Amino acid sequence: MAAVVGGGAGVAGARLGAEPQRAAPVALPRSTAGPVTVPGGLSGIAAQVLPSVVSVETGGGNGSGFVIDATGHILTNAHVVDGRTQVSVVFDDGRRASAEVVGSDETNDLAVLAVRDATALTPAVLGRSADVAVGDQVLAIGSPLGLQGTVTSGIVSAVDREVPFGGSGAGLTALQTDASINPGNSGGPLVNARGEVIGVNTAILSRRGGGSIGIGFAIPIDRAADVAERIIRN
Repeated sequence: MAAVVGGGAGVAGARLGAEPQRAAPVALPRSTAGPVTVPGGLSGIAAQVLPSVVSVETGGGNGSGFVIDATGHILTNAHVVDGRTQVSVVFDDGRRASAEVVGSDETNDLAVLAVRDATALTPAVLGRSADVAVGDQVLAIGSPLGLQGTVTSGIVSAVDREVPFGGSGAGLTALQTDASINPGNSGGPLVNARGEVIGVNTAILSRRGGGSIGIGFAIPIDRAADVAERIIRN
């Protein structure tokens, strides 16, 4: 047995010491299909919603918002505008405009802005948060840390999660998502797989000094839309 093993080793050694042969070029197969444009894909949803999303600049920080009608109304969080009467908004195409704070609801942490003489606006399509189910795929869109037009994906982790909102600390229900949400995402839309807004991103749960750990909260759009209508009406 020792001889057999030794003989085998000798053959191997001879082969290793022989003239190296040039390896044939490797050409792994690559797709030639081009960019993924499957209808209903995440890129298609993002492209549909991004024109409706704005970055909100207050001079002391930034947040997000989205256009809710063709007359220039924009929905965001009350804590984003923080008592201001005038802010700046930057649209996805780079246009900048001055916006008036029409009104705020501190309890629900919602505020409505108005861009005067607005043209070529793309209102977001509002869905129904009552139809949302745990496991639904979602996108969160906004300007985390000032990075405008950032898109993250995830699922709905829970519905009717009770969390404190606004300065009052009132316990209201929210949609919970694992889509990455960070400071600056506040006021941006949480959208479903059809590109419909189902919530307003507003808060995260994180460790001290940390960012997103996959626990974010959005105000259900059914409640947010009712509040926005009341603010505009009054």
